[in-house]
Amino acid sequence: MTDDLLVTNIAQLVTPMGRGAARGRAMRDLDVTTDAAIAVRHGRVRWCGRRTECTGDAARIMDAGGCAVVPALVDPHTHLVWGGDRLADFEARASGLDYEAILAGGGGIRHTVAETRATGVTQLRREARSRIARMMQAGATVIEVKSGYGDTWEGERRQLEVIRLLRTDTRARIEPTMLFHLPPRDPAHRDEYIAQAVAEWIPSLMRDGAATAVDVFIERDAFSVADADALLGAARAAGLAVKVHVDQFSVLGGLEMALRHGALSVDHLEASGTPQIAALAMSTTVGVILPGVTLHLGIASAPARAFIDAGSAIAIGTDCNPGSSPLASMALAMALAVRLNGLTPAEALTASTANAAAALGITDVGRIAPGMAADFLLLRSDDWRDLPYTLGEDAVERVIIAGTEMH
Repeated sequence: MTDDLLVTNIAQLVTPMGRGAARGRAMRDLDVTTDAAIAVRHGRVRWCGRRTECTGDAARIMDAGGCAVVPALVDPHTHLVWGGDRLADFEARASGLDYEAILAGGGGIRHTVAETRATGVTQLRREARSRIARMMQAGATVIEVKSGYGDTWEGERRQLEVIRLLRTDTRARIEPTMLFHLPPRDPAHRDEYIAQAVAEWIPSLMRDGAATAVDVFIERDAFSVADADALLGAARAAGLAVKVHVDQFSVLGGLEMALRHGALSVDHLEASGTPQIAALAMSTTVGVILPGVTLHLGIASAPARAFIDAGSAIAIGTDCNPGSSPLASMALAMALAVRLNGLTPAEALTASTANAAAALGITDVGRIAPGMAADFLLLRSDDWRDLPYTLGEDAVERVIIAGTEMH
């Protein structure tokens, strides 16, 4: 049988080794093949290895031009659907206010909730589609997108509908997540809100396929650990995956609670300490670090070096959002993780591919190997390390999705 595509003249073919999430020092284990080729059939890798060992015919031949090739990047944490901007917050922080003070004063997420409510679906879709296009140009072909900017169930469903429409707009694989971002302002309505979410809203997500996972923001000005425990329990009962925003500013016990629920991922981790590092290392959950937040907010970076040294699986995400991480490049997020979080370049590649896929519960992307989706990147350089090394310009020359080049 003739292959659909043969990519040849690859200076370095570089991919994480093994299967599933790589943990601890195994995150450094990369398979590097020089003078390589990749054969693609029906959108999947049929064979890869040394060019001189390649056999068979191909309908199309792509000359990589002596470039390095790596798996396409996976972004496991974004908030791509929003209206308005947070430029006033940006200016306030530059004047000395911190993120929590801005949130407590009615800015931050609550401002974006109001702006998103006031923005039409068509415009929300158009602006999010533009962000996705930029993310793809920087190498991401799988992108998780959360709701979370609706202060009512109707508002959240509206965002989820935009996410559904985006899945038809792009060749990127979009993974939809229902995010419980902030509870009602009035404490008297909090218990009713949680009860209705548990009894009605979350079960409906599985019935109509609006989301594949539920996420909860656990923080002093957001949901409590008890709130999140109830929401995650309902999600698991409905057959949905679970994840949490946790330990961003405060350590409240949310990470440990999420691990008891078998969370796919625990995200942020900037405030995590020794007990959290030990707990995550004993679990199968992936820790997702978000270095764009550290850069933009000027807060402490997540102790990723300590997490990895303890044996955890760490992934990287952009957290693309208007307030704390206006970052649409996984390539730059990878580069920042090396500088700010202490990852080695090899660990950063694994964290942005195989481990990021594991943080979404996906098994057919994140590596270049027979049977995997033929999603990979041709870089501008013949050395893959230029991807996490380069700052301020695009190190990605060509993006291949299911064996077809993105234009």
